[in-house]
Amino acid sequence: MDTLKLLELLAHPVRLRIVHAMRGGRALTTAQLCARIPDASKAMLYRHVDLLAASGILEVADERRVRGAVERRYRLRLDRVVVDADAVASLSPEDHQRVFATSMAVLVAEFNAYLARDNADPVADLVGYRQHAVWLNRGELEEMIGELRRVILPRLANQPGQDRAQYLLSPIFFPIEQPPADPGTG
Repeated sequence: MDTLKLLELLAHPVRLRIVHAMRGGRALTTAQLCARIPDASKAMLYRHVDLLAASGILEVADERRVRGAVERRYRLRLDRVVVDADAVASLSPEDHQRVFATSMAVLVAEFNAYLARDNADPVADLVGYRQHAVWLNRGELEEMIGELRRVILPRLANQPGQDRAQYLLSPIFFPIEQPPADPGTG
């Protein structure tokens, strides 16, 4: 699938939340997704699951008969949701703006859904949402991103387990100030 089509497909907060819910090799029914994303209507979730399945982002893991109807469990095809560096480089500023806005909308929706749970306890759950403004040159930024990747990437392979909760981790990097002009080039 072409990158812009993939980004357009995922540039909807409910579809992106479905993708997050399916991570970790999970196979979920649409009813289970409804329980996971309670602030979206059942009809909306069914529509978005159908769209993701039709596009190949989700695939049917298995089917079974339940009271005369067919219940499908879906799983995420990770190979279909990859956006490589060349694809990112080809995006326009407007494309970046749209993807970022969707990401922020998903982050707010997921956080609100978390807080709406009866047992939400941000302190006990080690919830964090700090922002740090750090001074870095290009090499230092690349080094820090590499260090974060070395820490995060192995954990992306973690499977759901009895002692594991799924966390949403959203590193965001962008310069908030331009470096000063080189005084020797004036």
